[in-house]
Amino acid sequence: MFFIFDKIVMAMAAVRFLSATIEFSAAMLMLYFNRVEDAFKINAVLALVGPTALITVTSLGLVGLAGKVSLMGMVSIMLGVALIFLGINKL
Repeated sequence: MFFIFDKIVMAMAAVRFLSATIEFSAAMLMLYFNRVEDAFKINAVLALVGPTALITVTSLGLVGLAGKVSLMGMVSIMLGVALIFLGINKL
């Protein structure tokens, strides 16, 4: 099926898989409790999962690219991630 030899890629995929599992479990809990109040509380907890996964996967990617991307490229990537969070907070 998939042959993954790079440990960084494996770790990035594992974090995303864990994040997806948490999101799916939360959706199932929302359906199980079937109340807006409970679903809202579950959604509030999920607000921590998404950004944490994004930061973790991005950090792993930067570690993997450390020797392959120029300093300006790394700064551009980090600036892009910072702009994503700035845009989210301005909503």
